[in-house]
Amino acid sequence: MRLLIQLVNHASVTVDDRVTGSIDKGYLVFVGVSDSDTVEIADKMLKKLVNLRIFKDENDKTNLSINDVGGSLLLVSQFTLYADARKGNRPSFTGAGAPDHANALYEHMISEARNTYSLNTQTGEFGADMKVSLENDGPFTIMLDSDEILK
Repeated sequence: MRLLIQLVNHASVTVDDRVTGSIDKGYLVFVGVSDSDTVEIADKMLKKLVNLRIFKDENDKTNLSINDVGGSLLLVSQFTLYADARKGNRPSFTGAGAPDHANALYEHMISEARNTYSLNTQTGEFGADMKVSLENDGPFTIMLDSDEILK
């Protein structure tokens, strides 16, 4: 599983001129799922995301979590996080999970973020052509890859 996390002042997702999700201060998180990902991996990745301390404290140090600042999540599915451009100029996406599997884990993460972590969690629309708008704070962007952090 890959999470591309952007610290934002605000962000939104639009599908067919309809806003599906909008947040103020928080994380815009692009979620990529592979076929080898499991519910257990999704849970561990979400826990890592929620506990990241990348918001600034009163001393201007990145020391606060999303819960510490009352932030929100905007979760957006993005299979292109599994793009492989090592050969040629046209990326391959064979590392991305099958749509049914990826959507099930994406929906699981949404549910857990809302119910287990009590976060205001907004979403994109799985498989849709989405337009994402954001104001990155910093900019501050982090990639979490379960193959690297859950070894």
